[in-house]
Amino acid sequence: MKKIPLVVIFAPTACGKTALCASMFGAESSLLHLRGRGEIISADSMAVYRQLDIGTAKPDAKTLSVIPHHLIDVADIAEQFDASRFIDAADKAAEDIFNRGKMPLVVGGTGFYIRSFLLGLPPTPPSDPVLREKLKQRIAIEGNRALYEELKKIDEKSAEKIHINDAYRICRALEVFYLTGRERSSFVQANSIRERYEAKIFVLTRERKDLYERIEARVEEMFASGLTEEVMALLRAGHTAAEAGMKAIGYSEFAKRYRGADFSLREIAEIKEEIKLNSKKYAKKQYTFMTNVPNAQLFDADDTERIIKNVCDFFDYIFIST
Repeated sequence: MKKIPLVVIFAPTACGKTALCASMFGAESSLLHLRGRGEIISADSMAVYRQLDIGTAKPDAKTLSVIPHHLIDVADIAEQFDASRFIDAADKAAEDIFNRGKMPLVVGGTGFYIRSFLLGLPPTPPSDPVLREKLKQRIAIEGNRALYEELKKIDEKSAEKIHINDAYRICRALEVFYLTGRERSSFVQANSIRERYEAKIFVLTRERKDLYERIEARVEEMFASGLTEEVMALLRAGHTAAEAGMKAIGYSEFAKRYRGADFSLREIAEIKEEIKLNSKKYAKKQYTFMTNVPNAQLFDADDTERIIKNVCDFFDYIFIST
């Protein structure tokens, strides 16, 4: 099987990834040989959820008309969408895009998803339905904290990477241990790109001060665009902090405080600052997942000329010179 080429662009929110791709491969691109020849596979763990629009900074209708996107709005808020599901869907999208003579562009800020897609997941055992159901029942009765503390005792490394409110990942880590007697963290990920792909990997960077200023501006823009109203509509419809989609930054900060009444202006101001802080922490954390990914190259996000040249060279190598 011929390897599928990929352009992979990782960067945290507010770094201009989508605009960059549109400028190269979009319907209005000045690069004639790239125009209309690429489609984006979104690597955003929360843009997969329907109804979460403003807080996940999904592309608007105009952007979608300029450059097609995949893996957006593919799951309900209450569904668990994990890295395994992302890999399966991204594999299908990449093959389809390439078979139509276009370049798959894996673009996003969820470093864990991108790393897992490129290298594959560690070879942990498949889920056991009976054990999984017992763990789910226990977490419903005993609560997240009890099982999280249990996990810390048997697999501290895994526990350090899991939020105490992430019931799904807590249960999965416990399940792996009880099935194998091994810590989930002991299952090692491969250190080479999966055989099916030939990837050009860009990790876009910005000075921390600049990145944080952009994140703050993005959050302000979200609130101005109606984030509070979007989240309140979801909460009034019965969605809760326990649902997978409502754990997204921009939604969880509202959901965990919701008690059935509208928020005061003071509370909204506090939530806004919390979202800014959590977004900065998240951006910093995501870079760690891209550390030591084979062939990943660092590019200043503003060095668009160099980025475009590298993308053009790779595109020409794949579609013209071979």
